[in-house]
Amino acid sequence: MRLVFDTNILVSALIIPTGHPAAIYGAWKEGHFTLLTCAEQLDELRATLHKPAVAARIKPHNAGRLVNELKHLSEIIGALPHVERSADPEDDFLLALAEAGGADYLVTGDKAGLLALGRHKRTRIVPAKKFSERDERSHSREAMGR
Repeated sequence: MRLVFDTNILVSALIIPTGHPAAIYGAWKEGHFTLLTCAEQLDELRATLHKPAVAARIKPHNAGRLVNELKHLSEIIGALPHVERSADPEDDFLLALAEAGGADYLVTGDKAGLLALGRHKRTRIVPAKKFSERDERSHSREAMGR
């Protein structure tokens, strides 16, 4: 399975270690699926992590580890297609990333923008809670031998 995490999911995973974003981030690190990223997302993540309100809540070594894990453990997609679909044009690169990488899911907390789309081509756009519950059910079935 191939996923794109919105940057808000990545940041939330560090801020709230017991939430759904943290659970799916942990599932990725355990190898349950392939995470896709791109240079645009890494730039956006670095900028977000340096915002005073975010930096005050995340220790610098945790922020650095997150960026390094994305760079070294995810699949980096190079050239992205031109996409203009999101209510927030700054999120269009996430749709382009999902399209170029053949993502099954784009996981986001962006209720007014990306979630309102529901789907981009073959990629389902879902909130972290919905994906986390889906992921838990599929691992329960695997553990039971299905």
